[in-house]
Amino acid sequence: MTALTRRQALAAASTTALSACTLRSPAALAGVGAGPRIGEAQATALLESVAANLLALSPESATSLGIDKGDNAALRSQLSDRSPAGVARIAAVIRSDLARVQSLDLSALTPSTRTSIEVIRSAYGSAAQGFAQPYGDVAVGGWRNAPYVVIQNVGAYLDLPRFLDSDHQIDTAADAEAYLSRLASAPAQLDGETARIIAAREKGLLPPSFLLDKALPQLRQSLAGAKAGGTLVESITRRTREKNLAGNWEARARAVAAGPYAAALERQVAELERQRALASPAPGMAARPGGADYYRWALKASTTTDLSPEEIHQIGLTELRELQGRMDPILKGLGYTNGSVGTRMQALGRDPRYRFAEGDKGRAEILAFIQERLKLVRAKLPQMFNTLVRGNLEVRRLPPEEEPGAPGAYGGAGSIDGSIPGKFWINLRETSLHTKFDLPDLTHHESIPGHVWQGEYANKLPLIRTMLAFNAYSEGWALYAQQLADEFGLYDDFPAGRLGYLQGIAFRACRLVVDTGLHAKGWSREQAVRFFMDENGTKESEARSEVDRYCSWPGQACGYKIGHTAINRQRTRAQAALGDRFDIRFFNDAVLLGGNVPMDVLALNVGEYIRGKGGTA
Repeated sequence: MTALTRRQALAAASTTALSACTLRSPAALAGVGAGPRIGEAQATALLESVAANLLALSPESATSLGIDKGDNAALRSQLSDRSPAGVARIAAVIRSDLARVQSLDLSALTPSTRTSIEVIRSAYGSAAQGFAQPYGDVAVGGWRNAPYVVIQNVGAYLDLPRFLDSDHQIDTAADAEAYLSRLASAPAQLDGETARIIAAREKGLLPPSFLLDKALPQLRQSLAGAKAGGTLVESITRRTREKNLAGNWEARARAVAAGPYAAALERQVAELERQRALASPAPGMAARPGGADYYRWALKASTTTDLSPEEIHQIGLTELRELQGRMDPILKGLGYTNGSVGTRMQALGRDPRYRFAEGDKGRAEILAFIQERLKLVRAKLPQMFNTLVRGNLEVRRLPPEEEPGAPGAYGGAGSIDGSIPGKFWINLRETSLHTKFDLPDLTHHESIPGHVWQGEYANKLPLIRTMLAFNAYSEGWALYAQQLADEFGLYDDFPAGRLGYLQGIAFRACRLVVDTGLHAKGWSREQAVRFFMDENGTKESEARSEVDRYCSWPGQACGYKIGHTAINRQRTRAQAALGDRFDIRFFNDAVLLGGNVPMDVLALNVGEYIRGKGGTA
């Protein structure tokens, strides 16, 4: 297959700015270092050692990846340490292992092994800079960097119930005992977070008041659930009963949940109530101590580029206008002729033809609709990829206590051995969050061929590569997956669905404008919400949830469109170099089989692919 008909118009506007931004020198990217040259065996041992060190710090990852067995069996009953001392230990390991890989000469290694070392250098270098910040959570090779350790979408009170219920498997009595051991450790994990948010407050860091207004009701709901035998108790009770495992599991879980776990939640509630009395409504990091430095780091970590806030802001405005130009004729074809693109998209969202029913009937409609879209895209996968994976997927509703502060959906791959399927978590607090024209695009982003699909390729790489990810690649790929669904005809007989896809991409362009507006240009929360509604036709409830998310995860929202543009730029490069020899299936393989990488390493991997097909990179 040669060049496609609907191609990379989205990439053109920002190619110049993006291509000028790299994090490392050409010599570093070629693997030349001042230290000793290492061979494949040494590099393999090094990769395994670094992975083992990181895994020991994150027992939950061992379970989610399905490798909490054998030598790692002890991790199955443990939780990560979220206390100040625990974070200091993580930072020390990161700095130590970064020093081990930083100066090595990689020139004798195969391209795939060299890429793995480069990934560690980039992920650990970014994390080390994050740990140098005076506050916050640092995602080591992940996407969720957050200045506020407990807020409406960050904290163990959200993570633990979901993790224990969905990822911690219970097949034997030993599994149930491990569950209870983790539950017994949970109060200490919560108290570790509480100590950190107290320390941050003493440094002058307070979340925006409106985020605390969302977090406190969620915490109180979690507290009420713990006292009443909510998810933490119900999950182990239900699953041990299903497996006919004899034991007083319910009573033991209830004693912890309603006792020390609830008491630790009460201490978090008390501290956030104290912070609420002191907080201001200023939304951005510029209003926080050290906030400008924090935001610069967060942008760099999210995009793996050195783009400035102003450059990112302008890229977003330029790409938004181009996308609106593509949406306008489709809207006119559907009879929506008056008003701005944003106004007409709002009207489309009110069209009864594209609405789901309210309540549980609508929730059932949404889940059935998702399954139908998955069936359609699975039939197209052999045309998109030369190397296929299983697409091991489970669609699940988000826990109701998490839904108020959560986005519309999120997803990711399951365990390495396939025993835990990938998850497409869908927010169903209100069926009006989703329409029949935008839900297909969301499905492709979060599941297939987006996050769940991409993650299965990563699961075939060395363990450290499975554990490390880059926001710009992960989210850029998910946007590119949305693009593939359009390019391979899934909207050819559904113009409203194509509008949903274009609106989804334009939504990410808006994110570049809004995130930088909030954190670097002094925008108010209301100004940010209004921009989404006016420019993209975003529903007000969704816009508010999104804006609040950007306030708690500064910079993260910018990785999507920057990564998407970078992937398209590499595709244009490959098409130009290979001409008629270009095959979209092999290009997509090159992006996926090279694994989750920073954008400069992606360029190296695509260069290898071009040379392998006889082109000149």
